[in-house]
Amino acid sequence: MKFTCEKHILQAAVNAASRAASARSSIPALEGLLIQAGSGVRVTGYDLRKGIYQNIEAEVEQSGEAVVMTAKLLGEMMRVLPDGMVTVEVGENGKTSIKCGMSEYSFMSLPASDYPELPESDYANAITLEQQKLSEIIDETIFAVSVNESRPVYMGSLFELEGGRLTVVSVDGYRLALRREEVSGSGENARFIVPGSVLQDVSRLCAKSEDPVMIDLAERHVSFSMGGTVVISRLLEGDFLNYRKTIPENFRCRLGVQRADMLSATDRVSLVVDETVKSPIRLTFGDGVIDFVCSTSLGAARDVCMCSGDGGGTEIGFNGRYLRDALRAAPAEELSVCINTGSSPCVMVPADGSDSFVYMVLPVRLAK
Repeated sequence: MKFTCEKHILQAAVNAASRAASARSSIPALEGLLIQAGSGVRVTGYDLRKGIYQNIEAEVEQSGEAVVMTAKLLGEMMRVLPDGMVTVEVGENGKTSIKCGMSEYSFMSLPASDYPELPESDYANAITLEQQKLSEIIDETIFAVSVNESRPVYMGSLFELEGGRLTVVSVDGYRLALRREEVSGSGENARFIVPGSVLQDVSRLCAKSEDPVMIDLAERHVSFSMGGTVVISRLLEGDFLNYRKTIPENFRCRLGVQRADMLSATDRVSLVVDETVKSPIRLTFGDGVIDFVCSTSLGAARDVCMCSGDGGGTEIGFNGRYLRDALRAAPAEELSVCINTGSSPCVMVPADGSDSFVYMVLPVRLAK
């Protein structure tokens, strides 16, 4: 195998594929990257749960394939090589060289036969939406994905496709984040759970443009195709929370707020939060105003946020970080804050009455 291409193009492919390479594995090939040269070049990383490959243009002098060293070391090589044209050559005995300008590395590669085969997707029933839109949906829900390994099913986000509309839901037992978006394509109604770590990679690899991303569902895997880059992930298995029954439908009070004003007040009083004892923020929903109070061993803070509507003096305690995360993620400047009692969840939805997003934060018990 022998090919030549621009260094920055190969570097981008190596960096993308390295996200899926195994840091340590009983299969040595999984710690490296599979490089295949034919009409172009494909660079692949795979850890048996997640795979990422990127197709790049290159001048191929001799076709072939090989597993090239550890992904981390190859990435470092790409970083320190000078800009210019890179030539990669793998001999029949596995002896490999990477040359760029006056710089050269030599090492041994593994045969491609040592590398497990990735699941394939035909995208015949794929759904499509803009890359930037998918990135936004992920960023606006990923914060609520659980990190508790005792409940693996909640370490991912639920993707629900129904009637040409995609709903993405994340929960961690203390909060819920939901986003809805129209999609195109011939995909059938479906429910599947994608690991949060995979979604973070997808979001980073999405271009900030209207270029399409195709999502294709197989029996045990899902694929995200973004131009020349493809992310393939094994699905999480288990019973996900029935979010429709969990989110309250009726509320005693609905207050209109400016997202930025409520976020600023939350940020200011959170400065005195003592994380070691999980000090809550106390919100009192009054007539046209929401009072924010926090008192800890570090000190006390108070602020207000103006609102429309009357909360009847309802007091609710919140984990400041959970409330702040929801406010930062909400993709609208005007929100409806919906409450019932001091021990009931607080729900934030668009003030315009649409159902494009829902953020729910559970209360914290307040000391009297």
